[in-house]
Amino acid sequence: MTTYDFDLFVIGAGSGGVRAARFAADFGARVAVAESRYLGGTCVNVGCMPKKYFIYGASFRDEFRQARGYGWDAEVPAFDWNTLVASKDHEIRRLNGIYRALLVNSGVTLLEAHARILDPHTVEVEGRCYRCERILIATGGWPDVPDFPGREHAITSNEAFYLPELPKRVVVVGGGYIAVEFASIFQGLGAKTTLLYRRELFLRGFDQGVREHLRDEMLKRGHDLQFNADVARIDKVADGSLQVTLKDGRVLEADCVFYATGRRPMLDDLGLENTGVALDERGFIEVGETFQTTEPSIYAIGDVIGRVQLTPVALAEGMTLARHLFSPDSYRPLNYDLIASAVFSLPNLASIGLSEEEARERGHRLKIFQSSFRPTKLSLTEVQERTLMKLVVDADSDQVLGCHMVGPDAGEQIQCLAIALKAGATKACFDDTLGIHPTAAEEWVTMRKPVREDEAR
Repeated sequence: MTTYDFDLFVIGAGSGGVRAARFAADFGARVAVAESRYLGGTCVNVGCMPKKYFIYGASFRDEFRQARGYGWDAEVPAFDWNTLVASKDHEIRRLNGIYRALLVNSGVTLLEAHARILDPHTVEVEGRCYRCERILIATGGWPDVPDFPGREHAITSNEAFYLPELPKRVVVVGGGYIAVEFASIFQGLGAKTTLLYRRELFLRGFDQGVREHLRDEMLKRGHDLQFNADVARIDKVADGSLQVTLKDGRVLEADCVFYATGRRPMLDDLGLENTGVALDERGFIEVGETFQTTEPSIYAIGDVIGRVQLTPVALAEGMTLARHLFSPDSYRPLNYDLIASAVFSLPNLASIGLSEEEARERGHRLKIFQSSFRPTKLSLTEVQERTLMKLVVDADSDQVLGCHMVGPDAGEQIQCLAIALKAGATKACFDDTLGIHPTAAEEWVTMRKPVREDEAR
């Protein structure tokens, strides 16, 4: 009979790995976690959390400007980059400590070193081998910068939070949520920011009208948005600045070039060649419904499997796997439908459910309800920013298929609406709900007439 050191060995102490380890230990399993970089993974250290702190920091410029209309004699004060970075570092160290305590207090063995898989049941950490009944890969993702001349001069989200000073001129390359968020951060903190994207419009996959609205609001804020543009090369010049040559021959001057053009699974020196684990055509680990790989003793969750790369999804996958392996009576398959998401740009964008385009592709006959308005808070200011709210409704069943918003705290509002859509809310449910006045959120329940409606079939 084979004797194992651990029932579950988790490689990676990010959101998914920690959640799986804690739940498995709570269910009575002997669990170890190996992490060579930082506790909490990308989200805590170079992702969700520091990004949100920096967005908060960037948003104060708006607050100072708006305060004048309310009687405050407030000019925009000087911004100190080093204070923001130091405050962020202090908070992240606190969060690292919380993650360490969560694991240790759950009875998990924590190994803060690199782990490599030697065979389907053996993991090596710092020269010591551990026999494991099951291995879980939760190593997350890593920024991927394409290969072109001068790529070594570009930075990614990994480095952006540790820059020694705020660059005066920044070129952000990419069209996903990370690129849009960092363009808002740099611009909001005072850098002259250019966003380059090789396609027609950023945030592919979100509702088209919402994407267009965010583009227009960012242009109002002074962003230099350049679509159908891409980088050919980056050169460092004598004064230390960068010359960014575009494929159309134009040259941009910058102090920093930030790349956010994709992320790859972090599989470096993991030892997968010693196993039967298969990768899909994109390079992510293939798993089945229960997160089992093509090597029966090895499982994988989170960004490394490339499904929905969001922290709450990794958390849910970790919990689901732990239940499947060690508490089967409480197990139920994870439902990936109706996952809310937010882009913490300035202004925020958030979404739950189907876009107008997706709903039509699936054959729904639609009623579209939409409201665009200047928020009450801006009434006493000269700021002309407008909030957009949009409901995508099935014209035959009256079910609300999607809710989309661009505006302050959009993520907070959409999170609550996610509950309604999960419960199957109809437009009649929205109409029968009384709003809180005066709030922006009351617009969700006061949109009575569709702005367009598909013809009856």
